Amino acid sequence: MSLVSSHSATGQSPLRTVQVLGGGNAGSSAHVRSLASGLVARGVRVTVCAPAEADRAYDFTGAGAEHVHVPRSSDPTSVAALRAACAGADLVHAHGLHASFRAVLALSGRRTPLVVTWHNRTHAEGARAHLLRVLERRVVRAASVVLGASSDLVDLARRTGARDARLAAVALPGPRPIEPDDPDRLRPKAHAELGATGRPLLMAVGSLDRHRGYDTLLDAARAWRRLDPVPLVVIAGEGPLRADLQRRIEDEELPVRLIGLRDDVGELLAAADLALLPSRWESRSLLAQEALHARVPLVATAVGGNPELVGDAAELVPYADAEALADAVVRLLADPERRELLKEKGARQAASWPTEDETVAQVLSVYDELTQPTPMI
Repeated sequence: MSLVSSHSATGQSPLRTVQVLGGGNAGSSAHVRSLASGLVARGVRVTVCAPAEADRAYDFTGAGAEHVHVPRSSDPTSVAALRAACAGADLVHAHGLHASFRAVLALSGRRTPLVVTWHNRTHAEGARAHLLRVLERRVVRAASVVLGASSDLVDLARRTGARDARLAAVALPGPRPIEPDDPDRLRPKAHAELGATGRPLLMAVGSLDRHRGYDTLLDAARAWRRLDPVPLVVIAGEGPLRADLQRRIEDEELPVRLIGLRDDVGELLAAADLALLPSRWESRSLLAQEALHARVPLVATAVGGNPELVGDAAELVPYADAEALADAVVRLLADPERRELLKEKGARQAASWPTEDETVAQVLSVYDELTQPTPMI
């Protein structure tokens, strides 16, 4: 698909957009990088407002965009910097709740169209949860269009008061995970490095936060100690629960390793026997997408956007049900034919997801819809 901005096609001056990113998780940051590259290739001028460390990590300037450093803060200085960067923009596109709230503040009093993408939902409890819900209402009611990465996010935006909410599934950006011609090529090295030689390797990836469901995963790991050989669970990621999880692993002698942040997750995942996603909620999980692309059988919770994303190409279990998670893993490890079937289904499901090109084209069509002059009657 080679859709070009209608501004360029009709001889108008190039469309100028501002992409607003907060601290940005890996998914939203990579999406903005992909979007910037695709939009620039279609004749759109792109400015990315994000912290300097985000540009260093994702190289928005290398994609042809202008980068403006805007700290991840809603203080007056940051909002003023964002307001200045948005001056003269035809459209502003903010990603995530906090970036969207800053964009709403920065565009106050202006008629600039605002597009908001919800990649996920911010998790909190108590007073902070109430504050986040207030911010959500403020953002969706100010936005011209809210794009949700999964259908449940679209439904949530509509319930919260969005004037126009649409599904805009975000493509898995960047290079695909390692997909070796010989699936066993990487396995011995990865298994040896992780201490899983001669035993199944189960892999989870994600920040060590409460909503990731790692407490349930550790509960399930107790049941796997009776298997022979005992599977090794490897969790890649960092976060506030690391000390608590490590204490449980040691005290209960669980077959689990925390390996921190890694830049070779694709290779490790390709060498795994199973991928595990025990989260309380997901929209379009990067781990789920990478696992299916890499033909790694996936066990995931039946929450949020997971069922819509994976279809029948994964084993789905209830959230916080350690027994169901443990049983699903035991069944799969004992059933090589079922694992092969899930690999084949996963490859077909992954092929049905939108490409980066299709994602950019859909977003650009929204931009053109919001920025074309209304014909005179």
